[in-house]
Amino acid sequence: MSDANGANDTGTQGGSGTTPSGGPGGTAARGTGSAEGLRGEPARQDTPDQPPTLDGVAAPGALGAPGPSGPGRRVRVVLVDDHRMFRTGVQAEIGQTDRTGVEVVGEAPDVDQAVSVITSTRPEVVLLDVHLPGGGGVEVLRRCSSLMADAEQPVRFLALSVSDAAEDVIGVIRGGARGYVTKTITGSDLVDSIFRVQEGDAVFSPRLAGFVLDAFASTDAPPVDEDLDRLTQREREVLRLIARGYAYKEIAKQLYISVKTVESHVSAVLRKLQLSNRHELTRWATARRLV
Repeated sequence: MSDANGANDTGTQGGSGTTPSGGPGGTAARGTGSAEGLRGEPARQDTPDQPPTLDGVAAPGALGAPGPSGPGRRVRVVLVDDHRMFRTGVQAEIGQTDRTGVEVVGEAPDVDQAVSVITSTRPEVVLLDVHLPGGGGVEVLRRCSSLMADAEQPVRFLALSVSDAAEDVIGVIRGGARGYVTKTITGSDLVDSIFRVQEGDAVFSPRLAGFVLDAFASTDAPPVDEDLDRLTQREREVLRLIARGYAYKEIAKQLYISVKTVESHVSAVLRKLQLSNRHELTRWATARRLV
């Protein structure tokens, strides 16, 4: 189970996942990004003369005519993320099918349920979080490799994560994902990215594209860091944020977990790496270019 503080659930949803509000596809290059992004909060109910928004991002209806999805274009999507509130927010932002062309046909909070709902619904695109209970996004990709390889009805994956770490990006791309965008992306850019992935394009947030180019420019396999491999994906996330100078409360808010859970992760990281305090941890992470 996830360590989120009240933000996670264990249910898997199949079938229609559309919600009362969504977002139209926007126009963007293969690199996408925005100053404002999707959060885990549900859409607010504003006054009748103001369009509903999701944490400051205009919901459909406020953004004019449909974007690149266009009339008649449809894509079936499964959402995989261990934070229920974030899944709710994504559905509210992109899930109005008649405007965005996106039909959310299922959702899942962990690896096992993700594989089950993807296999049963056979979506065209899966929005996949990198850090999931049960082995992470890479494990979902591994277990769905036959679906990705289907010549007639391939299931394509687009990673959607809070993490912008090079090893996370490279890991899911090596696993078969067609792209990787961070959760700062807007609803309209996310819709655009989904359609691009459906069509077979590779889509990345601008900063992350460089990681992939660097990784695949060389035929040499990246060196194995045995110390880093001792850490779980969530511990690595906390490690990077601590090394960047974030306070425990800030980390808890960004990762949708409690301060107590952050403290537990920091203690585990210090123990596994045989470090004494966050200053040593910061030096360790900086030396490995994880910050």
